[in-house]
Amino acid sequence: MAEDRLSVEVAYAEPLRQFLRGVDLAGDATVREAVLASGLLEMFPQLDLHRLRVGVWNRIASLDTPLRDGDRVEVYRPLQVDPKAVRRERAETAPPRRAR
Repeated sequence: MAEDRLSVEVAYAEPLRQFLRGVDLAGDATVREAVLASGLLEMFPQLDLHRLRVGVWNRIASLDTPLRDGDRVEVYRPLQVDPKAVRRERAETAPPRRAR
């Protein structure tokens, strides 16, 4: 691949549908450009580009994060349940522990 081009993947998943698409971009491309070029927003119109949580290789990133050749851009769904609240609730309803 030429130095002024890069190839990345854009990934997104819902419980019943997954999206993974490779895109070729200019060498100075950002996460935003990868998401737009992938067609993700057309396939999942409920997603709002300006409200997306994104990452590169499992590390939170901004839409303006520059990309490197071979990167994997991940688009995250919002959490349905707060994990801290679930743990707290589980601890409150758990039977008391017996001393050893």
